Amino acid sequence: MSNSPKILDQLRSAVTTRHMSERTYDAYAHWIKRYCRYHKLRHPVEMAEPEVNAFLTHLAVEEKVSASTQNQALSALLFLYNAILKKNLGALGEVIRAHRPKRLPVVLSKDEVKKLFLHLNNQYRLAAMLMYGTGLRINECLMLRVQDIDMAKFEITVRRGKGNKDRRTMLPEILVPHLKEHLKKVKNIHDMDLADGWGRVILPDALAAKYPNAAKEWKWQWVFPQLNRWRCNETNTQGRHYIDETILQRNFKLAVQAAGITKHATPHCLRHSFATHLLENGYDIRTVQELLGHTSLDTTMIYTHVLNKGGLGVKSPMDSL
Repeated sequence: MSNSPKILDQLRSAVTTRHMSERTYDAYAHWIKRYCRYHKLRHPVEMAEPEVNAFLTHLAVEEKVSASTQNQALSALLFLYNAILKKNLGALGEVIRAHRPKRLPVVLSKDEVKKLFLHLNNQYRLAAMLMYGTGLRINECLMLRVQDIDMAKFEITVRRGKGNKDRRTMLPEILVPHLKEHLKKVKNIHDMDLADGWGRVILPDALAAKYPNAAKEWKWQWVFPQLNRWRCNETNTQGRHYIDETILQRNFKLAVQAAGITKHATPHCLRHSFATHLLENGYDIRTVQELLGHTSLDTTMIYTHVLNKGGLGVKSPMDSL
C-alpha cells in the first residue's frame, strides 16, 4: 500500500498528541492496514461507510472474531476517519455484529492462589503476588516504576492505566519486605549499568527532552527490568525495558500446571480473584470498582452481589493468606 507510511505517520502523530498508549497505536495500525488490504489497497480517503460496513461484517461472518475484536477494529477506523482524515462517518447501516457471549471470569480459590505462588520463582512470584494483592492488570504491574510504590503509605499509583487513567490501590503490607529485597537487587543492577555508561530508561511523553538526566534517575527505573539490556542500533546506546508480559504468562502457565490447577487460569485471573475475594470479605462494590479502575459499576457487578459495608480501611486479600 503506497500511502501506508504517510497514514501511519499521521496515526503516530495523532496518537502521541492525545497521549494515547503505544498499545493503542499498534492496535489501530494493525486494523487500518487490514482494512486497506481487504479493499485491495485502496486509500482510506476514497472509502467511507459502505466499505467500513463491509469490512466489519466480514470480520464477524467470515473470520468469526469476537465482539470485542470487532469493536476494536471499529474504534480504529473511527479514529482514522475522525482524527486523521477529518471525515466524519455517518450511519454504518446494517453491520452484522459479532456475538458477545456472557462469560463469568475465571476465579481462583485462596488455596489455589497459595499453591500457585509456591510454583513461581523470583520476580515472577513477586509480580503475581502484586497482581493478586492489588488488582493490577499484567501490563500495569510490569510497567511499574520505582516512584510508583509508596511503602510508607502502603500505596501503589497506577499511571496511564486502561483509558489513560491514573488510580491508586493498596500495597499489601506482607509484600513490603519482599519488595525491599527485590528493589535492592534491581538497584544494584541499575548501579552497574550506570557504571558501564548506560542505565537509561524510556520516559513517558516528552519528559526526556525536558529533563535530559531523568532517564538515569533511580525513581524512574522499572520495578521489573528485563534480564538483558537492549541496544539501539542507531545510537549504539543500551538500556533496559520492563519484562515482556509473554515471559510472565509462560511462567504462570507452567506454575498452574505444576500446582495441579485445572481451571483455564491466566495472570489476569489474579485480578478477578482479587475483586472476588474482596467482595467475599464484605467490602463495598464501589470500593472494589475504584480499586480496579472500572469506569462503569456494571463492569464490577459481574463478580458478585455484596453487602454494603463501606470501603474505609481496605485491607488487601494478600494480607489474609
